[in-house]
Amino acid sequence: MERDEGRSAAPPTDTHGPGTHPADPLGTDTRDAAGPARPRDPRARWWPWTATGTRLLGIAAALLAAAWPLGYPEAAVLGGAALLTTLGALAWALPPRRISAARVVVPARVARGDPAEAVVTLVNRGRRVLRRLALEDRCGGRPVPVEVTRLAPDKPGEARYGLPTDRRGRVVVGPLRVVRADPLGLTRRASVCAGETTLLVRPRVHPLPLLASGRAHHIEGPNSATADGGSQTFHALRGYVLGDDLRRVHWRSSARTGELMVRQMVDVSMPHTTVVLDTRSAAYDAARTPESRDTAERAFELAVETAASVACAVLLRRFPLRLLGAAGCVLAESRHSLTPDELLDALAVVEFTGERSLAAAFDAVDRARVGGTLVVVSGSHDLTGVRELARLADRFERTVVVRAAAPGHAAERGTSERPAAGRGGPDGPGTVPRDIPCLPVDGPDSLVSAWRREAVR
Repeated sequence: MERDEGRSAAPPTDTHGPGTHPADPLGTDTRDAAGPARPRDPRARWWPWTATGTRLLGIAAALLAAAWPLGYPEAAVLGGAALLTTLGALAWALPPRRISAARVVVPARVARGDPAEAVVTLVNRGRRVLRRLALEDRCGGRPVPVEVTRLAPDKPGEARYGLPTDRRGRVVVGPLRVVRADPLGLTRRASVCAGETTLLVRPRVHPLPLLASGRAHHIEGPNSATADGGSQTFHALRGYVLGDDLRRVHWRSSARTGELMVRQMVDVSMPHTTVVLDTRSAAYDAARTPESRDTAERAFELAVETAASVACAVLLRRFPLRLLGAAGCVLAESRHSLTPDELLDALAVVEFTGERSLAAAFDAVDRARVGGTLVVVSGSHDLTGVRELARLADRFERTVVVRAAAPGHAAERGTSERPAAGRGGPDGPGTVPRDIPCLPVDGPDSLVSAWRREAVR
């Protein structure tokens, strides 16, 4: 990707190669993890003077306009000096700098809090050495100044700068501009030399063990219509019994023993895991005030990391997984050859939603007609609809509720008060049923310790 300063063609777009761009598996979602971009002044595209230069230009025009009618030659001198200063500043900033630039974000995907940087390779297409070359990149809508001390003609130079990864989401980096300004700060001219690229900040994954679950199935095969095809495996040879499937006859053993022998099959259905991630803002923010927004976001980040950790533990062992949101929509499902990277890409752009209840999510779980393990990850506040878990308890061998809170913040009082580690609290419309384990967590350490205790229970 190359561009000479001053060309009017549309800026190029950086790529990371086919199939590796963070936006590839995520559709057209454009969540900005670094905050909204500031509205830009359209005049900046063609107006070369800064605010200071514009004011000085206006003062020069006023002085020159008032000098002759009022008979003040001193005003004309001052106005002329101001006008010459602004024109000299414009002449300083006008000559284009022929720069070619390419930017790469390393790595393109990163866990929240891990380091990431942009690497810009510059080539001076001019004939003179450029000193103190000023560039300006944008990261999540915020300007990032970049300075190159020296750039020789036709020789590549490199600049590196860190990118913010403190918030999960998609961070748009770019466009990169070459900035030319005069020493007095009266004029500023910027031209695009590299387009936009994307940094995907994904949730962190904590090491969690799988929860043991399973039922004893009949030795002749699965006892429900939901068992996975091909989940039966050979256990032993036994004598033929009237009614056995002749396709299971082991002819070599039958010839050797003189008795008809058949393969005894055992159902080893792979354990399913269903994860429900509560994305309702009410579950993390009871007050719903600007002051509590930061606390709610930190609790929600912990909830997303919890769901990501549980789901990745399942996928790494190649067990079936289904991840649902509060509205019952499928966020990820292993039947489509889901990989941990694809799962984290999907969770990187999960945001708050406005549902009032978790009932839709549990209805979707009910319609799926699967068993195994059910994990519900919610916040420490509103739990409307969680009582629907009671009707699903008989289907699942194991059900766990995880309630995430920001560090140092307890759950709200009342029906949604966070219970002590162990079973759910008193029965009510917004409380976890008594016979379902409830794990209150307020950070990665408490999550890992509480989950490990539950895994060996």
